[in-house]
Amino acid sequence: MTARSRFDGLKQRALRLLIVGQKGPMMGDTQRFLLLSIITGIFAGMIVVCFHISIEYLAWNTVDALGAHNWLAAVLWPALGGGVSFFLAYYFFPTARGSGVNYTKAALYVSDGYVPFSGVTGKFLCSTISIGTGNPMGPEDPALQMGAGVASLLGRIFHLTRDHMRLIAPIGAAAGIGAAFNTPITAVLFVMEEVVAAWNAGVLGSIVLAAVSAVVVSRWFLGDDPLYSVPEFTLTDYSELLIYALIGVVSGLLSAWFTSFAAKSRARAKKASKQWVHALPVLAGLVVGAVGVRLPEILGAGYGAIDSALHDRFPWHFLLLLGALKIITTALCFSAGTPGGMFAPALFIGAMIGGGLGGLAHEYLPVATSSAGAYVLVGIGTFFAGLFRAPMTSIFMVFEVSASYVIILPVMIANTISYLISRQLQHDSLFHIVGHQDGLDLPSVEEQREALPLSVEDAMRPGSDRVTPSTMRVDDALATIEGRSLERCLVSVYAKGWFWAEIDDLRQAIAAGKGEKNLLRALPLRNVVRLYPDLSLDSALRLLATYPVIPVVSRANSNQLLGSLTLEDVHEAYGLPVPARKKGAKKA
Repeated sequence: MTARSRFDGLKQRALRLLIVGQKGPMMGDTQRFLLLSIITGIFAGMIVVCFHISIEYLAWNTVDALGAHNWLAAVLWPALGGGVSFFLAYYFFPTARGSGVNYTKAALYVSDGYVPFSGVTGKFLCSTISIGTGNPMGPEDPALQMGAGVASLLGRIFHLTRDHMRLIAPIGAAAGIGAAFNTPITAVLFVMEEVVAAWNAGVLGSIVLAAVSAVVVSRWFLGDDPLYSVPEFTLTDYSELLIYALIGVVSGLLSAWFTSFAAKSRARAKKASKQWVHALPVLAGLVVGAVGVRLPEILGAGYGAIDSALHDRFPWHFLLLLGALKIITTALCFSAGTPGGMFAPALFIGAMIGGGLGGLAHEYLPVATSSAGAYVLVGIGTFFAGLFRAPMTSIFMVFEVSASYVIILPVMIANTISYLISRQLQHDSLFHIVGHQDGLDLPSVEEQREALPLSVEDAMRPGSDRVTPSTMRVDDALATIEGRSLERCLVSVYAKGWFWAEIDDLRQAIAAGKGEKNLLRALPLRNVVRLYPDLSLDSALRLLATYPVIPVVSRANSNQLLGSLTLEDVHEAYGLPVPARKKGAKKA
């Protein structure tokens, strides 16, 4: 057998195993999709590794090398990088513009999972130039879109079905952000909260596999060291939780202000003339360069500065200064359209706020017994929680980075307070506002939190006024339900469950001389399913298409009737007009 024939044979076997829709002897659709998720994670991980290396290489040759010895070069590098990257995105890679999170959500909810691979190339090139020359943006958002683009390409190669193609983009997104941040749990939670905007159990397993495989690839090439070297955390005095709560309050206020300022500035920038649109990234880069000459810690993603803050290498007033300047420079670059993500800047700002307030508390409050690094660690997720409205992600992110269970309580307090304050002051998240500015109306977890779904107990009619026992005579049953103005009734049969009968059935039975017989013997009883009060009305509606009246029973005792549900009850619960009944028909 020749090498060519062996290759063709392997190719056919791979296609038979992976292409969804073809019947293979070894794998079903679900197994093939899970396997493709792992493959997606591997390829996305390799691209993100190259992305990291490219950013580091460019930064070493620009900001670190030339900028360190020439203040004019240090000022100009961010401006040059911002202008060039924006020019490339504007004219050559339009799918690389804007938020990678929103672009991936649009692939899920608008374009059936289609993410053009040009977006991957554009995000890689433009974000490398932007971040590598010192602009204060992060690589995680671009990595998320690159992972989604890789997944979409693989889905098209292996001819996934439409349903699977819609789910493949968030799977790749989890792989991209997991490899970029080296945290698989954070990647899974962020994608479920921000991209999928729902807890979809059907896609969760695939997202986990993709994120884990991408992180394995990333650690294989870049090492097992975490993104930050975290000191040991201890909580010796519970009154110190007041300081962590204060960090959450300040982060919530600042994140709400940042969201408002950045969104309004971006809206004004989009309405500017073409000349100004091209000039804004350059001007923002000049501001960044001017600040970076004296404070190089604000340049780029800022991972090194966060690590230094964690080890108490900066005084508290310097941390607050870095946080304030990072807020301003990031808002300017984001508003101007400089390519890059908001993940890393949010972590940087939160870390500096936490460390600065913690250090300030050391000066004046006796309850502040923890090191400055502890406050930095808790603060990392606070600004993130307020900006992205992803409290679960922010909490588990800090836990995953620190690997310390003791940190959970302060982190939960600070992050939850930040989230609640920011949400109260600024209703929509930054991504949601940006999506509307770009003409997208995408779902968000915020909407789901506010619009609580109705359950069966919200619509059912309590009591047993629609029920007759199977031992009741037909004529008595007819008189009973006519007196209650019903079209039909539920019939309870001991140890056999629930049935229903129409009023016409009763009249026909009486006309046939069966009026003195009981319902069980005289009628053609129809079996009916049961509902529980905690089930959603959506699931009940599917059943009401078949059963006109359904009993609602207790989960502890299926024979204990709590009430009944009809389509008219559902209409009333939703505030809709009750459908008109046929002439002569009566309410069920």
